[in-house]
Amino acid sequence: MLCQVDRSYLEDAFNFAGLEELVPCFAQAMDIILDVQRDSGSTTDSIDRMSEDQRDIIESAAELLYGLVHQRFILSTRGLKRMYDKYKACGFGRCHRVYCRGQPVLPVGQSDVPGKTTVNVYCPRCKDIYFPQVASDGNIDGAFFGTSFPSLFLLRYPNLVPSLPVETFVPRIYGFKVHYSSPLNK
Repeated sequence: MLCQVDRSYLEDAFNFAGLEELVPCFAQAMDIILDVQRDSGSTTDSIDRMSEDQRDIIESAAELLYGLVHQRFILSTRGLKRMYDKYKACGFGRCHRVYCRGQPVLPVGQSDVPGKTTVNVYCPRCKDIYFPQVASDGNIDGAFFGTSFPSLFLLRYPNLVPSLPVETFVPRIYGFKVHYSSPLNK
């Protein structure tokens, strides 16, 4: 679900503003993301000399940092274009709802704070969110996309906003519509 963040975007320190407080081992995580060479050798060499616990902490921090920068990148002009290409190729999946007729979906987080929820997908036709169809996508932190992405994306590309579904499911028993006062219709 993630798109590749441009190297030039990653090299601009402005795009990391405020993330130092959210990400442990920020400097080491930055080194991993940028694959920075230090005087003592490459980033890979220095990571190899760490204990397994230290390595896990720094790799998790790098993953978190990249995800938070990804959230910012996809709201930029270049990021929106990358996500547009993925959307057009149905890279995020299609709506599960029958009456949405295979509408492509967009990734969305229910929180901008990391660790709160995993990513969901938003259907612009029925205007609801669902779990991703690919199980492994459900392990991605929702903050890596944020709560604003689908709305900003559809404002940027208004021609992609579909009409609402005209059909709805009508509960029936033996071919007869269930009365409107039934709990099935609430």
